[in-house]
Amino acid sequence: MIEEIYIEKSKILKAIADPKRLKIITMISNSELCACKILEEFQITQPTLSHDMKVLCDAGVVRARKEGKWMHYSLNTDCIHDFKNFLNAIICTNSDSEC
Repeated sequence: MIEEIYIEKSKILKAIADPKRLKIITMISNSELCACKILEEFQITQPTLSHDMKVLCDAGVVRARKEGKWMHYSLNTDCIHDFKNFLNAIICTNSDSEC
């Protein structure tokens, strides 16, 4: 049976494997953004954005909070740092280079 950690990390990989979602992550990397501001950047509908944000939130990559009628999204930096450390451990285990 596959360990839970690999299932969790694969959810993150699947969530960020989409170019649009990756751009959204970049957009919210410095500060929280309203869904309305994210929508301005893409030629997509609000339901499409909601789906993408649900995928990112379910993977733990993004945090969401409601303010008025709009959702506001921010990067879950704890998740990102943990994922970076996970990848770094793989690289360090499988290479002769210093990490």
